[in-house]
Amino acid sequence: MALTTSWSTALGLDVPVVNAPMGGAAGGRLAAAVSRAGGLGMIGMGSSATAEQLRTELAQLGELDRPFGIGLVHWVMAGEPELLDVALAARPALLSVSFGADWGWVRTAHAAGVPVATQVATPKDARAAVDAGVDVIVARGAEGGGHGRPAVATLPLLAEVLDLVDGPVLAAGGISSARAVAAVLAAGAAAAWVGTAFATCVEALTPAPARAELLAAEGAGTELTSAYDLAAGYRWPPDIPERVLRGSPVNAGQGVGAVRAAAPAAEVLRALSDGAEALLRRW
Repeated sequence: MALTTSWSTALGLDVPVVNAPMGGAAGGRLAAAVSRAGGLGMIGMGSSATAEQLRTELAQLGELDRPFGIGLVHWVMAGEPELLDVALAARPALLSVSFGADWGWVRTAHAAGVPVATQVATPKDARAAVDAGVDVIVARGAEGGGHGRPAVATLPLLAEVLDLVDGPVLAAGGISSARAVAAVLAAGAAAAWVGTAFATCVEALTPAPARAELLAAEGAGTELTSAYDLAAGYRWPPDIPERVLRGSPVNAGQGVGAVRAAAPAAEVLRALSDGAEALLRRW
């Protein structure tokens, strides 16, 4: 029996793994590759996203006959409302909008027949999202790469949110290996939300120098900073820094030490899912 959860099966996935919608890395080619391999591929629109950029990445999906998702940053979407229109018109299987307190977009997405997700950093955040009608909660721990509120580590956060929420909860933050995928699924997560391991894939938008830095890095070699956002003029709230490789603007989670090769997304997904299944069977 293949590695599945009730949520992944209901969504039409073969394996309960989602590529995190990383701005600057998770474009249409990566999303299509992950989805064709059986996971949920997501296109990520980051700090400088525009509706035209989203259209460009959606075009890279090609004739995709598998579920895919789109991830937006709330404050960016608020400044570029057409992003939401373009995203909903694409009919994704899941729309994720994170890092905001206004939930009006949930009603808009539901009216269009699109299920929604959001990343949360605390159990209180999770309760607010559920009360707003969010369908899927992504428990994003402090180990995660890129932007996020570094409040609670992944496993403690996941455990609390699972006890609090009746619907599907995905686990995010530092999940870059089969062991980590197995751990969060064993805890009860509906899927693993994986970023750094997919950022090095050959289909990712990650520039070659950044990819090389990721492959050479260790898990202890990351840091939290807002310096690069301030330099670029991005309006990230001060309590939402980004985790990057130390001394570099390259986003990376603390699971980066497990990432050692720039492989096709299908190979990465297969290694994560097959390895996690083997471990869970053995345990």
